[in-house]
Amino acid sequence: MSFGPSALQGFPVSGTGGRVEYRLARNAVVSEFKKGRLSRLDVCDAHPELLRAARNVGTELSEDCPICEETAVVHVTYVFGSRLPKNGRCPTTSTELARLCRRTDEVVVYVVEVCPKCSWNHLARMYPAGGRHRAAAARARRGNG
Repeated sequence: MSFGPSALQGFPVSGTGGRVEYRLARNAVVSEFKKGRLSRLDVCDAHPELLRAARNVGTELSEDCPICEETAVVHVTYVFGSRLPKNGRCPTTSTELARLCRRTDEVVVYVVEVCPKCSWNHLARMYPAGGRHRAAAARARRGNG
């Protein structure tokens, strides 16, 4: 199972707060769509700003969209926390994401899977970072976990 773009691979997640994967929920929605219990309008409803971010700063994956099966999905990352814009920050590089995750304030990172063609979108994962999570991740890297 891929954990997403190379910008996030290997990024430490501390023991004081964990990564939440939404793969099972995603698979359930895709299954319901393929059985005809959900329409394309039900599952392809990405907000225009999310689609814009997917087209401009998303990280393309090697996996095709589970709905249209025509275009590769992309991951779009958002970071929310104090002293960040109320709509969060959408880092455009792995360096910017790492900087946001090293903040002394705690932040929460959300990674959304998006198909820029059909507007499929689903929350892929979320994890806490910064603050106490940053310190715990540093301890884990040093082996003092």
